[in-house]
Amino acid sequence: MAVPSPALGTLLRTGPFDAALRAAIRARGLSLDRLREHLHARGVSVTTATLSYWQSGRSRPQRRDSVRGVRQLEVVLDVPPGSLVALLGSPRARRSTAAEMGRFWPDGGRIDAAVSDVDTRWDERLTRISQHDVVTVGPEREELAFHSRQVLRAEADGPDRWVVILHLDEHDRPLPEVRSLRGCQAGRSVHKPEDGLLVVELLFGRPLVRGETVITEHTLVNRAPHPLATNYERKFRLPVREYVLEIRFDPAAVPAVCRRFVEHDGQPAEYADVVPESGAVHGVALNFGPGRYGFDWEWDAS
Repeated sequence: MAVPSPALGTLLRTGPFDAALRAAIRARGLSLDRLREHLHARGVSVTTATLSYWQSGRSRPQRRDSVRGVRQLEVVLDVPPGSLVALLGSPRARRSTAAEMGRFWPDGGRIDAAVSDVDTRWDERLTRISQHDVVTVGPEREELAFHSRQVLRAEADGPDRWVVILHLDEHDRPLPEVRSLRGCQAGRSVHKPEDGLLVVELLFGRPLVRGETVITEHTLVNRAPHPLATNYERKFRLPVREYVLEIRFDPAAVPAVCRRFVEHDGQPAEYADVVPESGAVHGVALNFGPGRYGFDWEWDAS
């Protein structure tokens, strides 16, 4: 095994993983295609795109087979055994954030499995300053779109993405499309139509430095046949300073009964009747979370 250069040696000790991998590939002088071929010869199936994502920081190896691939990368790149894997953290640490993401869903295991395929490492390093959701309900009582605006602050150097999770109650409907991005672009996504799940990375323009804020907006647009709109809620694993939720109903589909519900972590949900005004309802929560916040509604039987 060759002795790494001082710069590479430092990166292999301190990370981050993507920078260390990038430097190791550069030092070895291999193209990503050649690297993929070497790994394939060692029984590791990985695409050139995945290697590119790993070295650019757009995603990280988290699953067991991916970590096995990193161990083989260490051999091919001629770096000390375990040096790259160590930069990923312990298996428990790699799983903990993804597992926590599903805690407020009835079937959290399916959420955890979907989220494990995207990069959630920065989730706890982003303070939720403000979040504003707008749900649009169409004339046939259908869910048309969900628009969200976030103001986030980095609590460490490096956060470069925000992970969005959407769950549709009706699993036989097409998953929505991500549109109208502002302050971000779509990264990796996981589609689980059989579970009604969509998970998307929203990549910032660049990594944030500690104390820096970012504003992102995105819209999830449902496709026909649209799911029936009966409720909407936001689940908060971590607290938010201000949360605003609006439900906008088409004039032909204003519900007869509408309720706001608030569930603080570990406590029963609290419900309050709300009367739509000008075809809409809204709620504001300050310093909220962990917990759930949302609305449900019903129409006349006619």
